[in-house]
Amino acid sequence: MKLIRSMRLLLLAALLSIVPASSFAGVFISIGVAPPPLVVYEQPICPQEGYLWTPGYWAYGEEGYYWIPGAWVPAPQPGFLWTPPYWGFEGGHYLFHDGYWGGHVGYYGGVNYGFGFMGVGFSGGEWRGGVFAYNTAIVHVGGGFHNVYNNVTIVHNTTIINNNHVAYSGGPGGIQHQPTAEERSFSAERHVPPTAVQVQHIQSAARDPQQRFSANHGRPATVAAARPMSAPAHAEAPRPEARPTPQARPEARPTPQSRPEARPAPESHPAPQSHPAAKPASHPAPKPQKEEKPKGR
Repeated sequence: MKLIRSMRLLLLAALLSIVPASSFAGVFISIGVAPPPLVVYEQPICPQEGYLWTPGYWAYGEEGYYWIPGAWVPAPQPGFLWTPPYWGFEGGHYLFHDGYWGGHVGYYGGVNYGFGFMGVGFSGGEWRGGVFAYNTAIVHVGGGFHNVYNNVTIVHNTTIINNNHVAYSGGPGGIQHQPTAEERSFSAERHVPPTAVQVQHIQSAARDPQQRFSANHGRPATVAAARPMSAPAHAEAPRPEARPTPQARPEARPTPQSRPEARPAPESHPAPQSHPAAKPASHPAPKPQKEEKPKGR
């Protein structure tokens, strides 16, 4: 297996050496096996305003393909939108293009991930005056959200039919959508890589055996989450704050610890230490008196 991986890396290096740098920006993985079909799932309710949806996708690791669950995540800054990663068939191999944040949604292979990422751009919402407004025609938000609107037309205009849930662009059986002039322009803008929360989310999925295609055969244990898979770690954060009570108990133990401090008082009295010496001296005296052998004679 190590030899195969090394050969893949060498092949990738050879491939990248003959491709212009502008063509493979964000490409990190190249393999010869197509990613599995996209998983079909329901979008969880957005946990709070200001969170943006990042669709699920298949990533690739040492154990093969594994599913990164879709999740609502906070944007790195107001005005930024998420361009999802995608697999593209190029030069006889499937190359992975990483996702990124930016002022606009760029090209993502025309892959229809759903929930606003219908193949072209994003129809799930927009920024308005530094506040994100959700398009309830396509995304699932709670009833207490104030910045919402309903626009079905934009959904239809940005949808690329993908009934087979194909997860890659180009090649045999792939999505056939070349980037438009606008998508090229947006893709060339300044980008921000995935946030630390997203990276933890990816790492959590990579460590979970049930997310691997070899184990789930296209049915991951977690397909989507209201918060990233790393959220439980954040959820445990309050516990250390709640632990002051048990941690304070050792500090409150001076009472029992003071008892030993009170014990030195009796230990410091020489009298108790002299009593044991006095007892052996007084007890032997009566014993010889009882043993008055002369009277017994």
